[in-house]
Amino acid sequence: MHIHILGICGTFMGGLAALAREAGHRVTGCDAQVYPPMSEQLRALGIDLIEGYGADQLALAPDVFVVGNVVSRARLVDGSPKFALMEAILDAGAPYTSGPQWLAAHVLQGRHVLAVAGTHGKTTTTSMLAWVLEAAGLSPGFLVGGVPLNFGVSARLGGGASPEPSPGGPKAASAPSGSVRATFVIEADEYDTAFFDKRSKFVHYRPRTAVLNNLEFDHADIFDDLGQIERQFHHLLRTVPPSGRVVVNDLEESLARVLNQGCWSERRGFGAAVSDFSAVGDASDFEVLQRGRTVGRVRWALSGMHNQLNALAAMAAAEHVGVAPAQACEALARFQNVRRRMEVRGTVARAGGAVTVYDDFAHHPTAIRTTVDGLRRQLDAAGRGGERILAVFEPRSNTMKLGAMKSQLPWALEHADLSFCHAGGLDWDAAAALAPLGARAQVAPSVAEIVRQVAAAARPGDHVLCMSNGGFGGVHGLLLESLQKQ
Repeated sequence: MHIHILGICGTFMGGLAALAREAGHRVTGCDAQVYPPMSEQLRALGIDLIEGYGADQLALAPDVFVVGNVVSRARLVDGSPKFALMEAILDAGAPYTSGPQWLAAHVLQGRHVLAVAGTHGKTTTTSMLAWVLEAAGLSPGFLVGGVPLNFGVSARLGGGASPEPSPGGPKAASAPSGSVRATFVIEADEYDTAFFDKRSKFVHYRPRTAVLNNLEFDHADIFDDLGQIERQFHHLLRTVPPSGRVVVNDLEESLARVLNQGCWSERRGFGAAVSDFSAVGDASDFEVLQRGRTVGRVRWALSGMHNQLNALAAMAAAEHVGVAPAQACEALARFQNVRRRMEVRGTVARAGGAVTVYDDFAHHPTAIRTTVDGLRRQLDAAGRGGERILAVFEPRSNTMKLGAMKSQLPWALEHADLSFCHAGGLDWDAAAALAPLGARAQVAPSVAEIVRQVAAAARPGDHVLCMSNGGFGGVHGLLLESLQKQ
């Protein structure tokens, strides 16, 4: 089969491309303004990338066009279509489908799907869960919205199952010896599927194990309020079979409301003292309790209570496919995190201490606060509490661009010593939003200006934390280059 993917460099669509290529399909794709790590991964797989969405790509005549949710029927100022290829597909009556629908039909059928949903921590928890199953010998397939360092790729088919349906229908996956049917771990996003399918992506996955990690308001471009998102999460619960398991964060009132709408599967809670899975101790070294009984201990390099909760969620999900919590603890001690999750991009030597530049995916006020606080706790634990954190961020997500959460930014950044905001392209006043931080916050209209501001402010021993869900104009390399020239 030849598939041509529109929006191929998105984290989800890029992972889908990798799975399709591994399954033996011919894969091509197009996108605009591509950036690592996905562009690097696709080129390494030998997948042809076309810049832009020109209608001439219709001549490729694939068996099916797989359409990412970046594609729309939008028009440019001059009235021409923003995605000319999609208009040509519709005019020609060519076959097309969404990414989640193609994945469900060609990869997930017959497998035990473990889906990780939540506003925050999906990528990290999905990566943890995949690694725990890998360490237990289950050879899971997975699709993650990032690159887990334990695997080096964002997606793979895994062992024990054919990715293709048989002519008479979906082909059942064979089960690894002594285990459940072949497993597939997937990051389950609540964002809509495509311009022609406004359901959340995760309703296509039909998991047997569903993790509800947390839930707060996000995606202001498609949801009006938190209640609408809660309804989508309940749609996910409706797809979990009675023999399935729902793993839920007991600390989240929003998730309690989701469950109160109905739950027809086995439930396991985590996080609270009375939960099925809880933890005692610091986030980097803690005991795991199952219904009050110690079952293991995790010592690892990760910081932040959010990662402790992510670990508990992964353990509760892994237990559903036969991995004992003690075995999961041992695996997590060897978990290496995900690219762009507090990833050190480089250091610049200085008398009195090096300046360290980090890259992190944080794109929501809660995620920004969690990331800054996690780094602060890590420094305090190492006896380096006097070292400064310089938070460098861009409000790039659709929700942040709309300004729906601008009032939360001072709260998100209050534990950073200095904050620098890239305000280019915003329709709201970033300086006014950050005014409560006073002289601790600066705003820049361009990446070049933010690099100048940060380089001028940096002192020996500083930690420069760059946060964005995009490429951020290569700010990390530009900062390192500028600091090295000083």
